[in-house]
Amino acid sequence: MRAVRAFILGISGITAAIAIAALSPVQVISTSSASQTQAAVDAEGNLRVPPDYRTTYEALGSWAIAADEGRGSKELHFVLASPGSIEAYRKDGRFPDGTVLVKEVFETATKDMTTGTVSHAEKLKGWFVMVKDSAGRYPGNALWGEGWGWSWFDAADPTKTTSTDYRLNCKSCHVPARATDWIYVDGYPALKR
Repeated sequence: MRAVRAFILGISGITAAIAIAALSPVQVISTSSASQTQAAVDAEGNLRVPPDYRTTYEALGSWAIAADEGRGSKELHFVLASPGSIEAYRKDGRFPDGTVLVKEVFETATKDMTTGTVSHAEKLKGWFVMVKDSAGRYPGNALWGEGWGWSWFDAADPTKTTSTDYRLNCKSCHVPARATDWIYVDGYPALKR
């Protein structure tokens, strides 16, 4: 009887060890995602530009905004996503809760080069930061709604948003992307499966 009990306890211990090992990567990803979100949001829901996004985030894609007159682009937008967001999006076509998107907006300089007319990033204008919020965590904060936190930051101060209400300052630019959770996913090759 003792041998049977020891065998059963041994199997239970192995099963528990396997279960813990199987959950560990999920917990690590969850902890990593939570720390990335915390780098962009404080306890009251105030957003900020994450300090390490250029070295730790994944490139989603870029946009060239055509010049109003003449050749070239007037702005370049580079968009990055918190680690793991691209892989998660490829699985089910949605950004997971806590995803942080950072768009750098640059003024450009345009000149003729051997490859043709080229516009390149010259002066940083600012950042647009979005944080996925499936749970509606900050209902009293005017920068949160439609499943996201939204904020613009001028280049002079990445810690202070100039946005006051996402409905007035941010949402109108994203209306054409409403069907894709307010994100222009067609411009991001990294999201293609």
